[in-house]
Amino acid sequence: MRIHESIGRGALKPLSLAFLLAFPLVSLAADSVLDEMTVTDSALGDPLDLGRQHQTGSRLGLSIRETPASVTVVDRETLERRGVESTKEALNSVPGITSSSAPGSPGAVFYRGFGGASVTQLFNSITVQYDAIAGRAVDSWIYDRVEAVGGASGFLHGAGAVGGTINYVTRLASTEGDLTDLKAAYGRFDARQLAVGANRRIGDNQALRLDVNRSAVNGWSDGSKRNAGEVAASWLARLTPALTHTLALEYQNEKVDPPYWGTPILKPVGSRVSIDEGTRFKNYNSADGIYEQTVRWARSILEYKAGERLKLRNTIYHYDALRDYRNVETYAFNATNTGVIRSNALLQRHDQTLSGNRFEFTWQDSLGGRPTTWAGGVDYSINKQTRFPLSVAGPFGTVDPYDFTTENFFSLPGVTPGFNPDRSNRVKTLAAFLENRTLLTPALSLLTGLRHDRIDLEVTNHRTVTATNPAFFARRYTPTTGRIALAWDVTPNANVYVQYSTAADPPSGILTTATFTQVRDFDLTTGKQWEIGSKFSFADGRGNGTVAYYDIVRRNIAVSDPSNPGTTIPVGQQSSRGIEVALAYRIVPALQVAGNLSLVDAQYDEFNETVGGVAVSRAGNRPSNVPKRVGNLWLTYRPLAKLELGSDLRHVSARYADSANTLSGEAYTLLGAYASYQFDRRTRIVLRGKNLTDKIYAESFSGTNMVYLGRPRTVDLSIMTSF
Repeated sequence: MRIHESIGRGALKPLSLAFLLAFPLVSLAADSVLDEMTVTDSALGDPLDLGRQHQTGSRLGLSIRETPASVTVVDRETLERRGVESTKEALNSVPGITSSSAPGSPGAVFYRGFGGASVTQLFNSITVQYDAIAGRAVDSWIYDRVEAVGGASGFLHGAGAVGGTINYVTRLASTEGDLTDLKAAYGRFDARQLAVGANRRIGDNQALRLDVNRSAVNGWSDGSKRNAGEVAASWLARLTPALTHTLALEYQNEKVDPPYWGTPILKPVGSRVSIDEGTRFKNYNSADGIYEQTVRWARSILEYKAGERLKLRNTIYHYDALRDYRNVETYAFNATNTGVIRSNALLQRHDQTLSGNRFEFTWQDSLGGRPTTWAGGVDYSINKQTRFPLSVAGPFGTVDPYDFTTENFFSLPGVTPGFNPDRSNRVKTLAAFLENRTLLTPALSLLTGLRHDRIDLEVTNHRTVTATNPAFFARRYTPTTGRIALAWDVTPNANVYVQYSTAADPPSGILTTATFTQVRDFDLTTGKQWEIGSKFSFADGRGNGTVAYYDIVRRNIAVSDPSNPGTTIPVGQQSSRGIEVALAYRIVPALQVAGNLSLVDAQYDEFNETVGGVAVSRAGNRPSNVPKRVGNLWLTYRPLAKLELGSDLRHVSARYADSANTLSGEAYTLLGAYASYQFDRRTRIVLRGKNLTDKIYAESFSGTNMVYLGRPRTVDLSIMTSF
């Protein structure tokens, strides 16, 4: 199905509402026709299980079906079946999300027309408040699932989350059984992986779990090598029948040298990005360029069931991260495309720690004679980051685009070894939150939520004091965000819902790196969302679907002051509206199809950009890196009991590289396939191919001179066994 580019904001709304209202009717009709069909159990899994519980879209212990919001859960089985190697790849299963792992912004995610700090990324429901960097892709082995909730959700997780929230949930010890999983894989570009996961019960009241993963690849970009390792360990102890404690530890290390930083765009730069295929695999970084990240997590989780109605939970958490960069980061063709000019050397270290405590409760009761559930709590955290940047603009000469060698980083003029601190940012957050779900009737529920944050920012300058860089400054922010929603079970198999929710973003995007000029005249920006949707099952449970229409507005974003283009003022506005649809249908026991489609119309309503010292309006333009359409399709077929075949298709429409909307990259479609053979109940071998057409495409844009290319065709073979 192709939807024409010219659908405008006026046309989108009625089309969306018609599309939205049609789906519950389709499901009801399908139920009436297919009620008498007999369903045989299938081994193909359930990629859209509406009965699954989650912890990202609500703290009330609701299922996806019961939650009046767009919630997606990509579970462990789906991660394995789709060959997901990293947290970044897992996001491709979420309707509408696009992401990039470019080293300068490795955690970049775009969701419902927004990106950056407007999309919150959580680790086990904890935010480190540095998502674009801390959200770097991690090998998926240690994770149990990835959850996502679309749109404004600051009332659950604090500042940020206008576009949505993503939550990466780690595997934990369980007393439900003993299990050991082993995986070994080898693929193109000498990609290797060896992983083990084991859960062991100790008597009836304790369990230990250990997950270890090691991977390495000689990257597809010339000379680049990546080595990564992850360890996740947890110990569950049931101290009494009502009291349980879990200690969870994680260690992650990744090193890439020299990282691929991007590919230059051919000159002259017209309206479309043009890539010289001869530069596709070229790496213009310094010969000893590096990116390295070491992360440590510790959580102490105490859970107490104080009777049938009251549950208490306390989580003490600590995060420690050290990141190092040593790279030449900008490459541009000269006017004749005969040479590549290299510039912008950056030596950088990030030293970040986060410590906090979260107390939560859930309480089941009645309100006016109707069943009601409450969830609430208090969260206190201290987040500190010191950055050590050394930046030298260059340029550092011109090299032949195809045949060249590059220098060692510290031989560059103006670059010296050693780390000198720039500033330390300290963010203290105290938050109180409360959520409620009340059944007004057996079929109609009201869900409300409220959160208040007190955020204290303190910044210490370690370098020369100036008027725009004082020795110390502090700011306080006190956002209050919330949600109110109604959900109506039209039938046992279909519901409709409507919700209004809000969020607040830091003025600089990221408070852990904020400067004096970014926050001195700004309060938090605010966002609000209206959403109407439906969740339904059909064909006697063999099919599930969701559909949602949303409208989001973010106000008070920074824009260039027309009377003084060198400064910014908080009067801008950005908005988006769109439709998201997800379906999964088991056609016959051996054949299943699943997919999702997102249509988004995003624009700057009021935005001025400084160009050559002049403020230029970008009102009506689409934000860079935001596509209008994103679609995914998965087909799974089991012709024999031991053989499973699958294919996948992903389409992303054209995106702009700049806020002026003068340069865009073409749309792209990626094709993948796999064949899995089950030797016995415990062991299977999988042959998988990704980007089988070897499409050259831009994963993300870095201004109007460079793009970060997506991965070329890869093929790998893996073997997994369990015992």
